[in-house]
Amino acid sequence: MILLRSSWQTVNIGDITHTPGALRLLESHLRGVQIGLWPVSVGDGVQEMLQAAFPSVRIVKGRVDSAGKPDSDELQRAFEETRLLVHGSGPSVVAYKDLAAWNATTGKPFGILGVTVGSVNEALKELLSAAAFIFCRDTLSLDVLRKAGVACPIMEFAPDATFAFDMRDESRGTAYLQAHGLEDRKFVCVIPRLRFTPYHKIRRTSNWTAEHIEEVERVNAETKERDHAKLREVIISWVRETGLKVLACPEMTHEVEVAKELLVDPLPAEVKEKVVWRDSYWLPDEAASVYARARALVSFEMHSPIIAAAVGTPAIHVRQPTDTSKGQMWRDIGLGEWLFEVDEVQGSDIYAALKGIYENDQAAQAKLASAMRFVHERFDRELKVVGAAAGL
Repeated sequence: MILLRSSWQTVNIGDITHTPGALRLLESHLRGVQIGLWPVSVGDGVQEMLQAAFPSVRIVKGRVDSAGKPDSDELQRAFEETRLLVHGSGPSVVAYKDLAAWNATTGKPFGILGVTVGSVNEALKELLSAAAFIFCRDTLSLDVLRKAGVACPIMEFAPDATFAFDMRDESRGTAYLQAHGLEDRKFVCVIPRLRFTPYHKIRRTSNWTAEHIEEVERVNAETKERDHAKLREVIISWVRETGLKVLACPEMTHEVEVAKELLVDPLPAEVKEKVVWRDSYWLPDEAASVYARARALVSFEMHSPIIAAAVGTPAIHVRQPTDTSKGQMWRDIGLGEWLFEVDEVQGSDIYAALKGIYENDQAAQAKLASAMRFVHERFDRELKVVGAAAGL
């Protein structure tokens, strides 16, 4: 068995899509091999969604305890039966302690798929040097590993596994579009984001200090209007010049209200009439069905552009400086013209790129198709390495 450690949280459709993307890659490239999923969180309907799409995948529950041992019989059996542990895509080596426990207790190989790495301390350096392979989802992370002296024999670039996400909920997606008068390819999606995700408000418990919470709140308060004024300028220009609609929608649970407060409510009345506010969170299969019908997508978040690209919709990512280096991924796959740093551009610059996509649809589709061919070439290489590490 190959065991995937993934599914970090369910409050972000990006963190949800890592897993089905990786499972699709493993199943399609390594046929006949039992795949297991060792998730952190699959509540809120996510487990049911995964089981429906991947009925042969074995979901393994449990954690490693303070001594680094599995705390459940099913996880213990999985450790015994697994020949390769794979860490899924994420903003860092999220499951560092689990990889360390696996390495110490089994001595069997492990590897990492599509992560961002911002820094490397000595303990992480030692662990990563013991990995069979490391694939970073952006080339800046590769530079970090090399400069830190990580000695893993295979360290390469391969994009986030979300690019392989292929699930859709056409029933829900179509019903939503019809209910809100959103016609195929006659609207764009716009996704907001605060500089720092306010996890102290999202999670029931938080280990953040009062000082850290105060800093998060301060930065968000100081930047939220400045940032979103640029997206509102994009919305206003789009509506006034094309007469077409906009869907303001979330990638994370808390962004439902952020979209209303910062994208929709301040708009001029005649523009607001053309803007649909998504007033509830959604699972990624429904989001993908909607993104597939959009003409384009503009987002402060990174994973909605990836989901859009996977379903053939051009997407612009506007990166905030508090985010990780994963935005570099857009340059790495050949979509650098659709990547902007929020502090370095005006709303008019972002709209000019969107207008270019709208007016030159054939060229935009060709650019995206070229990028996706490269993505899948890198996936092919990545899964060959995974198979070899598993002895296949």
